Amino acid sequence: MEPILGSWEANVDHALARSPIDVCRSRGEDAVVLGNSGLVRVLKVNAGNRDVQVREGDLCLLLPFGRTDRFGYAELVHAYDQPGTIGLLAKQSKMAARLLLPIPDGTPYSLPQWASYGRYFTAWDNWQKAYGCWRTQVADADPADHLVFGWGGGVAFAELLLARRAGFRVAMTAGSDERISFLRENGITAVDRRRFPDLSLPTRQERTDRDRHQRRRTSVKELLDVMGELSDGHGVAIFVDNIGEPLYDITLTAMARQGVVTTCGWRAGMRLSQLRGAECIRRHLHVNTHVWRLPDSPGIRDFQESDGWIAPKGADMIYDFDRVSELAEDYANGRIGSYFPMYRVNPL
Repeated sequence: MEPILGSWEANVDHALARSPIDVCRSRGEDAVVLGNSGLVRVLKVNAGNRDVQVREGDLCLLLPFGRTDRFGYAELVHAYDQPGTIGLLAKQSKMAARLLLPIPDGTPYSLPQWASYGRYFTAWDNWQKAYGCWRTQVADADPADHLVFGWGGGVAFAELLLARRAGFRVAMTAGSDERISFLRENGITAVDRRRFPDLSLPTRQERTDRDRHQRRRTSVKELLDVMGELSDGHGVAIFVDNIGEPLYDITLTAMARQGVVTTCGWRAGMRLSQLRGAECIRRHLHVNTHVWRLPDSPGIRDFQESDGWIAPKGADMIYDFDRVSELAEDYANGRIGSYFPMYRVNPL
């Protein structure tokens, strides 16, 4: 196959930073070709395999499953921590046909819209689990009376669109005029992150800085006041937190009783701490998911096609292949306005 468009995901950034793991060391390899979400063209099919469901010339989504467990969930990820796998940052490569999911014939959506599928598939799985858990405790509650909130990001954006479809109030942080306008255009209440400049936990160097702690307390209080207004004082029913350690204490404080904190990523920190007694008393449920279930992939694709739950047209930002290093730097430093950055490997 040859890659057409690759989606720049947080796992690529983690791999380049060699944190939280060094994938080269983990795989026992000197070099790794990254890129496990995007759109490819099939060039040649092994004629000896009659079970292959793709044909030469098909445009397909690359599914990032390296090794799965007995239920079809990912244990290791293709072009990340699965040894011997090659990602989309190669002009051509071979891979198992089971990882290729053709896009629908005659689809009305553009190739960049489909290439961003990974954020949506991940959001689908995480939302199904989070919403299901929430319902176990408040079976008769009207979602219109409850708030779903997310720290900014492409997966959170896709997940909040599902929450809005389910009838919830939805809100999300954003740190630029471009993203604030984008959220509003898609029916999500935008909370300007710039109004609360000191939300993140102080760094190790700042821990003795009393003024820094006071500034954080001020920012946190003001944000919690906003969340209170959006939720009629009840707190967040379902909090989508894919950031992690720097904001986790705020997430837990902001949640309503019987609330759910749900995550499928760890953009800024994997190690978390909490008061278990407080979480028990407030009946908070914690949902943690990773990728999605491989057999569910065709169904999620078909839902995207039929219901239009897909990246908005023109919402992407595409870098040419020779600018990938620039893309990596811009992503790491928060200079990309789009939730759907990607790179073009081969022309269509």
